[in-house]
Amino acid sequence: MRSLMGLFRTMRPKQWTKNVIIYAGLVFDGQLFIPNAFLRVTLSFVLLCLAASTVYIINDLVDIERDKLHPKKKYRPLPSGQLPIPLAIFAAVLLPLVAIIVSALYSPIFSAILVLYIIINVLYAFRLKHIVLVDVLTVTAGYVLRVAGGALVITVVKFSPWLYAVIALLALFLAITKRRQELLALGPTAETVRPIFKDYNLALLDEMLRTVSTSTLVAYILYTIESPSILLANTKIALVTVPFVLYGLFRYMYLIYVKGEGSAPDEVLLTDHPLQLAIFLWGVSFILVLYVAPTLIK
Repeated sequence: MRSLMGLFRTMRPKQWTKNVIIYAGLVFDGQLFIPNAFLRVTLSFVLLCLAASTVYIINDLVDIERDKLHPKKKYRPLPSGQLPIPLAIFAAVLLPLVAIIVSALYSPIFSAILVLYIIINVLYAFRLKHIVLVDVLTVTAGYVLRVAGGALVITVVKFSPWLYAVIALLALFLAITKRRQELLALGPTAETVRPIFKDYNLALLDEMLRTVSTSTLVAYILYTIESPSILLANTKIALVTVPFVLYGLFRYMYLIYVKGEGSAPDEVLLTDHPLQLAIFLWGVSFILVLYVAPTLIK
């Protein structure tokens, strides 16, 4: 039982929240309340979680010796000894096989995306995370693949390419903030725990953050203006959602620069109530724009 609990922890169930982005195609194409489409995307979400967990297990297997030196990661199941290595290897083989085979039965193209997602992340675990800049861009690619998977498993009609840009930039923003906060937290031991830190410094990461945060906001504004699914009666009504996005970006930067948080974006999103409220209000306002406003305008 102890080993199984260790395996479950290594699968990172808290980080499955990242995979919710697979619903983007469903929601922003106006198909949220179509049962068949919703079920197909939900099944894809479950399989994506299995694939993502495979990546986490492989990553922990590769980094087991370095994680033993990390102040927090040394308590993870593999470096702490709670999860036996043979069981971790078995799970890393079984989980992707189940995900790929099941997805191939109802959507071969989504199955192919899962294979590509796993390959990219395995390359990341062994090599790409040691290449400066490529490491954060690879993390970003994973989010784009999530969105593409959700869009391709159903038939989307009005899905704007600008949404890919917004999600990619937001993912890059979170990846850079994580690097920055890890660098600060590890201090002089940063290069020992994560060799890539020899090629990063605070000045570079802060400049990258400024560039990406600005680009994210601009891309989102362009999405609200250009997306065919939210151009209602020749109005730009979706612009009312922009203040929530702006507050969310500012709030996250406040948590980074003032509170010293951000080394684990998923934990920040699950614990910071003002940020959660901003996301909730953004979601409600967008749903109203996308699903309610059209009936009122008619």
